[in-house]
Amino acid sequence: MCGRYELHTHPAAVALAFGLSQAPALAARYNIAPMQTVPIVRVNAAGDRELMQVRWGFVPRWARDPGIGARMINARAETLHERPAFRNAFQRHRCLLPATGFYEWRRGPITKQPMRIARVDDQPFGMAGLYERWLSPDGEVLDTCAIVTTEANRLLRPLHDRMPVIIAPEHYARWLDAADPDVSDLLAPSGEEALRAHPVSTRVNAVRNDDAGLIDAVAEIAVVAPDASVEEPETAELPLQPRLI
Repeated sequence: MCGRYELHTHPAAVALAFGLSQAPALAARYNIAPMQTVPIVRVNAAGDRELMQVRWGFVPRWARDPGIGARMINARAETLHERPAFRNAFQRHRCLLPATGFYEWRRGPITKQPMRIARVDDQPFGMAGLYERWLSPDGEVLDTCAIVTTEANRLLRPLHDRMPVIIAPEHYARWLDAADPDVSDLLAPSGEEALRAHPVSTRVNAVRNDDAGLIDAVAEIAVVAPDASVEEPETAELPLQPRLI
């Protein structure tokens, strides 16, 4: 799955990488978590790419309770055509989530080692996403998104069996074009040769920490004593824990 990521690229570089007409107003963020507001790139009604802010945690338009979004942060690539929650968005509302890295946790015998995964050239990349607009009976508008995941490549497999779908820049237009229904070939794992992973501080476990030091490489965590307490990574400061859909 993908439950935490970061985006610290200069706004002008984001505009250049994703074909935006102007640099968006973005602050560097190093610990983006579910149920927070995140930037997505989509094609608007005029056919232009634009960046908009939505909540990470997908809420289908037919949902009665928007709280369901806390459990729908990811959408499995293999079932996008079948799941009622994602089927409409896959056909009509595909988007990209700009990122410069994402986090996974390597399981150890007692503790977990957080790892940052990024491109080898540290350039921004686009994670495949779906977005939707939910309207409450009282007229409340809520725009939300989910990150599309696929099976992990060889680099990521020791960390998790899933990874975000990373769309190559030359395929951004295809993924964003709702008139092109045949994009299943883009939902494959990205090549591991373009990515690298390194251990980072356990400070990333806490959502409240959000600073540049979180992406710095650190030494691997030593095996802790059996009676030592282990801090589990937070997924969000919410009572509901996200799960893979």
